[in-house]
Amino acid sequence: MSERREFSGGMKGKNLRYLEEHRRLPCTHTRTGFLLLEHFSLPAFTQALDTIVTANLLRPGLFSSRTFGLQDGEVISDLGLVIRPDARLELPALKDLDLLVICGGYRTELKADDALITLLITASDLGITLAGLWNGAWFLGAAGLLEGYRCAIHPEHRPALAEISKVTHVTSEPFVVDRNRLTASSPSGAFHMALEWIKGLHDKALVEGIEDILSFEESRYRRIKPSRHISVSAPLKEVVKLMDANLEEPLEMDQLAVYAGRSRRQIERLFKEQLGTTPQRYYLELRITEARRLLQHTELSQVEVLVACGFVSPSHFSKCYSAYFGYRPSKETRLVK
Repeated sequence: MSERREFSGGMKGKNLRYLEEHRRLPCTHTRTGFLLLEHFSLPAFTQALDTIVTANLLRPGLFSSRTFGLQDGEVISDLGLVIRPDARLELPALKDLDLLVICGGYRTELKADDALITLLITASDLGITLAGLWNGAWFLGAAGLLEGYRCAIHPEHRPALAEISKVTHVTSEPFVVDRNRLTASSPSGAFHMALEWIKGLHDKALVEGIEDILSFEESRYRRIKPSRHISVSAPLKEVVKLMDANLEEPLEMDQLAVYAGRSRRQIERLFKEQLGTTPQRYYLELRITEARRLLQHTELSQVEVLVACGFVSPSHFSKCYSAYFGYRPSKETRLVK
């Protein structure tokens, strides 16, 4: 059996984050808890939770999560959906957490009783990282836990937070990660907040993998935005964009040269100098990478995938796939929910 091929240049890091070798690396386990307040923002909560769940898809066992309520029983979200938290938040439960996220919402009442204040202060004393979604920062401010911190909160509640916590820097940013305080003012901010927090705990490859999966537009089976590449010159970036936009019907080298306004020799030199590979090999790796994305995150058949990525036959596709990933495309793990 021939040796597995290594991806070149910028494509190497892009693909290594999905290979099993990374899953066997030793890692710390981080325990997260979400306190769901009445009328909490369900979209903000799910954005943060989905980021953590996706991290576990790529590296199983990195995180665990639980949901809590202030009382026993159900909590109503801002969308009217009823959620039953895993448990009531009490002092003993705090000792099993590394991160506690206070999930508020547009209609969440800005009222914190002594019991909640005590819980939050105790969590801080235990060294637990504290986070607030939507107006969750207000509750941290009410407990005196945002003094000297920058924070984000929904615009509707900025004046209220500024009033109770005058030494807090209330920003207009969608999210803020300031040391052991994480805050977000919107669902999108919750996603980026969680991503930034994970970046501080783990490597860049994991964060990029999460972004790849969660930025995937399943209805069109295409990426929402063009691939990001390592720093390259404008002419090379133009060629790569052309490749990325023409995966189903790959362009010939002469066509790429004409469309990019460069000679074939110039393009070959750019790839050699800046990416350490040939245009042909890079193009193949780009198509193989997209094929794996489609196999993992869509319900497309293997034949539909190979056609979408410009392969002329199942045997050629299988041979190329096996050469890079070490197994046939039919053995790929489907991650669609």
